[in-house]
Amino acid sequence: MTETEFLALVDQVLDSIESQADDWAAATDLDIEASRSGHVLTLVFNNDIHVVINSQAPMREIWVAARSGGFHYRYDGRIWNDTRGGPALPEALSQICSAAADMPLAVRL
Repeated sequence: MTETEFLALVDQVLDSIESQADDWAAATDLDIEASRSGHVLTLVFNNDIHVVINSQAPMREIWVAARSGGFHYRYDGRIWNDTRGGPALPEALSQICSAAADMPLAVRL
């Protein structure tokens, strides 16, 4: 995969997560701010918990920084897998965002 193809794929992922965050805010009392700067998406939940999702183009990975730690995901042509064997990106983000919001949230990619 070229860097251009990788960045286009990352943009789709970040667009999807940002849209879902807007939907969560509209459907619940959750105060969540999603802000984007290039290939970095920051989610700030009402209790000042930050979740940062960003691309690492040289490594062809998406990195996630959260209170629970830092996680790296690599695309296998179908799904973004944790490079250390943890849950795939959608499941991991669902867990991270649910904990930050103190309510169940599901991330779908």
